[in-house]
Amino acid sequence: MSIPIRLIVGLGNPGPDYETTRHNAGFWLADHLADDLRTSFALEKSFFGMVAKSRLGADNVLLLKPITYMNKSGQAVGALARFYKLAPEQVLVLHDELDLLPGQVKLKQGGGHAGHNGLKDIQAVLGSPNFWRLRIGIGHPRTLGLAQQVADFVLHPPRREEQKEIEAVIDRCRAVVPAMLAGDFALATRQLHSGNVAA
Repeated sequence: MSIPIRLIVGLGNPGPDYETTRHNAGFWLADHLADDLRTSFALEKSFFGMVAKSRLGADNVLLLKPITYMNKSGQAVGALARFYKLAPEQVLVLHDELDLLPGQVKLKQGGGHAGHNGLKDIQAVLGSPNFWRLRIGIGHPRTLGLAQQVADFVLHPPRREEQKEIEAVIDRCRAVVPAMLAGDFALATRQLHSGNVAA
């Protein structure tokens, strides 16, 4: 068993213009997790985000959606982690992943940020790459046969068939979060990755 997750951070861009865009996959999953934990988000300006709180035994479980733009996500994560004295190992970040196809998902701890500005900022603020990441596949314009630039691609909604695949992944992620809150990452990884389709 590892240290259980106590802060779950969904990454996305705030505001209605971005709500349905691929870059907001982390927000979509965070919203579902708030429902699963029977809590709801409220704006907490001192934490630069929308925060939802739940209890697990004697512990707080926190959900966060930063209201800064993606490249400043670390501001909110750092503020909450400092206030609740959380180690990077207790933080799970939910984010869109270009290197995985829609329908794929990966759970990993540590590693680089692969140019993802949200991850880059969180890593800088926490001073460590050792937080956990749930990488929700959105595909890459090249692998999906699109001529779009990456920056444009992530700021557009998925096509209908991609949306269905992403929603199925979100359901799989919801099913394994209890194992992560219990610190059983081996179980979470097994359950999650058993559903991956071969790329």
